[in-house]
Amino acid sequence: MNQTTPLNRKLLVLNGANLHLLGKREPHIYGTTTLQDIIHRLSTTAHQHGIQLDHFQSNHEGDIVDIIGSQGVLADDHDKFDGVIINPAAFTHTSVAIRDSLLASGKPFIEVHLSNIHAREPFRSHSYFSDKAVGVICGLGDMGYDMALAWFLKNLYKTNGVHS
Repeated sequence: MNQTTPLNRKLLVLNGANLHLLGKREPHIYGTTTLQDIIHRLSTTAHQHGIQLDHFQSNHEGDIVDIIGSQGVLADDHDKFDGVIINPAAFTHTSVAIRDSLLASGKPFIEVHLSNIHAREPFRSHSYFSDKAVGVICGLGDMGYDMALAWFLKNLYKTNGVHS
């Protein structure tokens, strides 16, 4: 995003397959915090800074592609998001379509993973997103989402940190 483009103060948080099961699915790997808990916490922080946080989770790749297109590239100017926090989950290792949609949006994005994908099965080490992401946060549990939001607050919205 260049300096002359006005910001809409709207972030998009995307979550891929099975993340609706957070708090229940393999808590020894993913923790006990639910996705609803994470989104509530992020929304509260974003709201404190005058930022609208939209969230979408799907187990279907095409639905995520459609959301990126309808809220990003294809949206009216006032509906466009400024950036994306994405936990692609299993789509990390398979989805060229989501990658292409993010690139077409032209918006910065941060890739988040609850677990350290590099310390797990070898196939999980490859990401179709990491080389184009502003940053990648993995292995820090649900705190990774907060760190991604903090980056947007500081670097895109130029606030003085996460708390007012």
